[in-house]
Amino acid sequence: MSSSPTGATAATTGSDQSIARDAIGGAVAGAAAYLLGYLTVYLTQSGRIEEGLSGLNFLAELFGGDPISAWQVSGWLFYNAHFVETASPGLLGGTESRNLLMQADGGSFLFVVPPLLLLVAGVVAGRVAGARTPAEGARSGALVAAGYLPLAVVGTFLFRYAVTGGGSVAPDMVTAALLAGAVYPAAFGAIGGTASSLLSG
Repeated sequence: MSSSPTGATAATTGSDQSIARDAIGGAVAGAAAYLLGYLTVYLTQSGRIEEGLSGLNFLAELFGGDPISAWQVSGWLFYNAHFVETASPGLLGGTESRNLLMQADGGSFLFVVPPLLLLVAGVVAGRVAGARTPAEGARSGALVAAGYLPLAVVGTFLFRYAVTGGGSVAPDMVTAALLAGAVYPAAFGAIGGTASSLLSG
């Protein structure tokens, strides 16, 4: 006996709704992980950043430039925690890239923040999706990239500082999109999603 068209349509509709629910849950969890990660950097480092910027901002204002804000530098450090380097104009032309977090004192713990938050986001996404197997959990958890990637790209523009005389200081856009926006959330989110299926079992 063949299944009725009505039953097939209902099954397809239910499947579409399930996929949409999983995608929305993953996107929301991913966006929350990004915002919480940035806030963690800002709240723990802004005082030290402002102290370090006092001399630079004096020179910037002296030569008619805009002061660098602590929230911008916090953004650079947040991307550095994903091993995305900060690009800036070189003294002799071209571009220099460096990981400021590796050169800072007392900030090495921030390298753990993005993976940890993305693991939690993956667990949440897996729970929302009701993942019952590791494969389902990994798929649902990887969807946190749907919320993390757009913000990772937008952040490269938001945290950009225009340098007097041309050029800018900002996270490297290509690495930010590929590594911070795609690889990190997909990998750690999938691990968290897998864990959620094991915990629910």
